[in-house]
Amino acid sequence: MPDGPVSDELAELIARRFRMLAEPSRIKLLDRLRAGEATVQELALRLGTTPQNASKHLAALADAGFVGRRKQGNYSYYRIIDDGIWELCHLICSSAERQLEELHGLLHA
Repeated sequence: MPDGPVSDELAELIARRFRMLAEPSRIKLLDRLRAGEATVQELALRLGTTPQNASKHLAALADAGFVGRRKQGNYSYYRIIDDGIWELCHLICSSAERQLEELHGLLHA
């Protein structure tokens, strides 16, 4: 968070970026792109979805500034362009994993 008060414009941008991560398919796409650049077809196959569905989510992630795209022939290749996403994911994932472990502990106690 910034040192001073968060402006309305910044608050909206932050909320918009968090909304992009509220979709499990987008998180899975980002996780797959951690290994490097991939085509829509490769990503769709890896996620068990259609290229159209993967493309829709990738377009949203690109619009939010998380991923970039380059065309080569008939293929579109996607890659992470905002490395800050990994810091955010690490914080959220670590917290979520702890919470999941606690819930499993309660259920199996």
